[in-house]
Amino acid sequence: MHSTHREMEILDELKVSGSCRIQDLARRLDVSEETIRRNVKKLAGRGLVRKVHGGVYLPDAVQEAPFAQRMDENPDAKRLIAGQLARMIKNGDSLILDIGSTTAYVARALRGHHDLFVVTNSIAAAQMLATRNNNRVFMAGGELRAHDAGAFGREAISFVRQFSVQYAVLSAAAIDAETGFMLFDLQEAEFSREIIQHAGKSIIAADATKFGRRAPVRIEAPDVVDTLVTDAAPPPDISAFLTDAGVNVVVAETAPQ
Repeated sequence: MHSTHREMEILDELKVSGSCRIQDLARRLDVSEETIRRNVKKLAGRGLVRKVHGGVYLPDAVQEAPFAQRMDENPDAKRLIAGQLARMIKNGDSLILDIGSTTAYVARALRGHHDLFVVTNSIAAAQMLATRNNNRVFMAGGELRAHDAGAFGREAISFVRQFSVQYAVLSAAAIDAETGFMLFDLQEAEFSREIIQHAGKSIIAADATKFGRRAPVRIEAPDVVDTLVTDAAPPPDISAFLTDAGVNVVVAETAPQ
């Protein structure tokens, strides 16, 4: 097959979800991973795609802000969402928390709980919940990234495979009516997919600014997500999309006094 035709096929695949792993493209197009890398390199050279470690995505989305900056964005909405989610989790429950900024607010809201069983790849979440109220906190291994103090890679994935918990709590950078839940980072998405598989229920915590946004990496098919906790009702098209996928949308309310 001529390389330019294969490049068109790669672009067609990326138009479906915005991003893809090299090994998945090789399997779908029935060629070697090295062949895909050569084609991706040519596409990247023309500015048609962006390369990341192990994957490729379309350059139609802005880059995500640093973690510290995201912690300061929409704090009232994130606190409201975190409070709602904390009321859904009971003392003694087991859960996995990801690295998202809204998830960090959830960890903060859970500081009054006791006897929690927590698995996380986030230093921030671990520090908030460890050594208090008889909680047990398990921190994923692997290299800690400088910009968000999160552990990723094969070690982190292998670590979470040892657990089976009640809840996976994760963030999303973007939510639309075509793809569903998305992130900017391939490693974060891979970790999110893994923790969903090891939880009885998966809960995404995301504020309303994420509605209608696009990001290059799809987390997972929306029908594997049980609940979205947010601070405002989604637009009609996204609401219908989530309803069709069986996602329960919970709009956070202020805790009763």
